Amino acid sequence: MSLTALMTAALLGQSAFSLAVETPTADKTQDVAYEELAGGRSGAALRKLETSDAVRAGDPAALINLGTAYAGAGLTAKAIASYRAAIASHDRYDLELADGSWMDSRLAARTALSRLLASTAQASR
Repeated sequence: MSLTALMTAALLGQSAFSLAVETPTADKTQDVAYEELAGGRSGAALRKLETSDAVRAGDPAALINLGTAYAGAGLTAKAIASYRAAIASHDRYDLELADGSWMDSRLAARTALSRLLASTAQASR
């Protein structure tokens, strides 16, 4: 069974992703700090995600959101590490994007990482 996710881009001026994941076996949304990130509250998202079972388990959606929260808080090195962990995760599934299209979780993490690296390269010029 695959997990589904809603992805939004460019939170807090960052080119990153935020995901909300529905678990198919439950009628509730797995908490990956989507609401906090969508509301621009990176600090609240970090508090939630840094203690998250989903992050500890290597869930790609949670790791991507953790990267997004780190990026929003200006912690670029930690954001990069989180995106790389999502790319390397043993779990892999399709995520539903905000526009209704679908993307593989590893590709989503690579895209977020690429955008973050591009934005930091432009900022340092």
